[in-house]
Amino acid sequence: MDDSQKSNRDVFLPGAIIVAALLIAGALVYSTGSKAVNPPLGQAVGIGDQNLIDDDVVLGDPDAPVEIVEFGDYQCPFCGRFFRDVEPRLREEYVKTGKAKIVYRDFAFLGPESQGAALAAQCASDQGKFWAYHDKLFTIELLDGQEHNGNLSEQLFKSISSDLGLDTAKFDSCLDTQKYKAEVEKDYTDGVAAGVQGTPTTFVNGKLISGAVSYELFKTEIEAALGKSKK
Repeated sequence: MDDSQKSNRDVFLPGAIIVAALLIAGALVYSTGSKAVNPPLGQAVGIGDQNLIDDDVVLGDPDAPVEIVEFGDYQCPFCGRFFRDVEPRLREEYVKTGKAKIVYRDFAFLGPESQGAALAAQCASDQGKFWAYHDKLFTIELLDGQEHNGNLSEQLFKSISSDLGLDTAKFDSCLDTQKYKAEVEKDYTDGVAAGVQGTPTTFVNGKLISGAVSYELFKTEIEAALGKSKK
């Protein structure tokens, strides 16, 4: 990504994100709360000192003591559940207060629509709107409630850029040339190397949490990480 965008945090969106739509899962329901097979639901697995952040846009204070890294797919219904049910509370209680920062990385494994959405969000980061675009994609996909139905289309991606007030000529050029194809592919490769097998997979200071688990589980892990940071 553009160095000027990557070195700074994205503009924080005011207030908690509340999505009114009820989540309608795709064609299948997965008992583990994630797409594909992960470690047992909610299991926190340490991965040592591996750096999980590449040159990704940070939401919150870059120096926050707790690092929350999500590997997700914009088509994944369980990523939508995480966005709707857990992430707003994390932003409100921990990101806004400077205790944690959030990074989203693309694990776009569900097909061309997922990859297109990932490219579009990365293009939005060039104009400082990654998180606004990320939120819009998930909100729309939650309302749609289906996978592989053509909803996440080039027409939609360009429409969102216009709605968010982006320079549409720059955005369209970025999307049409697949400027961030290598970046999206690297996110996936880095995820595999870190043990990601499905989405959402989230790391709290290096501890892997699989699936769209409860806010309470995240709170437990974050509070434990905060406790360690004070020692």
